[in-house]
Amino acid sequence: MAQTSTEARITCPQCGFSRLETMPIGACVRFYRCAGCGALLSPRPGVCCVFCSYADSVCPPRQAAGP
Repeated sequence: MAQTSTEARITCPQCGFSRLETMPIGACVRFYRCAGCGALLSPRPGVCCVFCSYADSVCPPRQAAGP
């Protein structure tokens, strides 16, 4: 069984600011406020959360679901 990663670098699509964040284990994150420009990010259409949309790693629930 693969280990679940709880850290991801999320990058704002509006200003390019990126930050390493801790993802919650049992939930998808629907909104995220960019610390660089203040934009409120929401998931792209058809994607479960902001991490799956804008980060270098998918959220823990999606990791657990597999490919």
